[in-house]
Amino acid sequence: MLNSMLSDRAARIMLLIVTALALGLALFFAKPVLAPVIFAVVVGIVVSPLADRLQGIGVARVIVAASLLLFSCAIIVLLFLSLEPLISGVVEDLPKIKQEIKSWVYMMSGLLRGIEAISQEIEQTVGTGATGPDVSTGFPTLMDALWVAPNFGAQVFIFIGTLFFFVLTRTDIYAAAGSLGKRLYRAEHEVARYFAAVTLVNAGLGVATAIGLATLGINSALIWGLAAMLLNFILYLGPLMMITGLTFVGMTQLGGAAALMPPALFLALNLIEAQFVTPAFVGHQLHLSPLVVFLAIVFGLWIWGPVGAIVALPVMLWIGQLLRSSAEARRLQGEENPTG
Repeated sequence: MLNSMLSDRAARIMLLIVTALALGLALFFAKPVLAPVIFAVVVGIVVSPLADRLQGIGVARVIVAASLLLFSCAIIVLLFLSLEPLISGVVEDLPKIKQEIKSWVYMMSGLLRGIEAISQEIEQTVGTGATGPDVSTGFPTLMDALWVAPNFGAQVFIFIGTLFFFVLTRTDIYAAAGSLGKRLYRAEHEVARYFAAVTLVNAGLGVATAIGLATLGINSALIWGLAAMLLNFILYLGPLMMITGLTFVGMTQLGGAAALMPPALFLALNLIEAQFVTPAFVGHQLHLSPLVVFLAIVFGLWIWGPVGAIVALPVMLWIGQLLRSSAEARRLQGEENPTG
């Protein structure tokens, strides 16, 4: 009997592993379709309170769906256009970054003896001369652009269509779900409220970052503040990307030991936000293990790229709220019928 129980347990574990692998492969290969669909649903959930308010004052659902679609798309496009000068500036500063890295290598090799071979390896990797890196092969050709354009256009079309029809038919979908619809509404409401509060906190972090960087004399401080606000939505990885980017900015604009001031400033602001501001202002609505959240973001980044990292936390939070609502409903049902 014990062997039978062990074999049954082993079979369930193996089935769980196979299911997880199959699900991961399915999500990976379905990226061109599922990534824009899930992103659109997440955006629809976030703007759902606004849709409810507009419908509550008598605005037709078609007008609500079209208006929120235009509003959401305009915000996303404006954010990307706002960050474009930042990306272009980093690309233009690559030669300066290379030279600053070389100077740091020379400084470290002068302080620590016995690493001459390592420093030579690093210098060969970084390169010699001030002509800058050869980035001509890194830019896509015209054929690459023509190949990517239809795929990107199709994903944009999927995103727009999913967002429009989700907002348009959301109430009908929840009504057709029966008793599950109430739990869906509750999970949606909790996720939307959480992200509204987090947006305000991240906006404050972005303003503080912009002011601090401007005080240090960093160029494009306002754009860096916007980047801090957006990347802070991606827990753990977003702040790490900001610290890395500000380190490069410090190398090119300040140099020397002062290069550490911009990342140190942001790290201090991020620690204050994470340890004091967010718990006090947002509360403890994120009832998820930090390890689970981190692994979910890494998994999303791996299978879907940046879109996966963005939607990982909302999806995890939505699933968590839905499971808690279901557990609470079962508990209440058990209290009402204690004898069965």
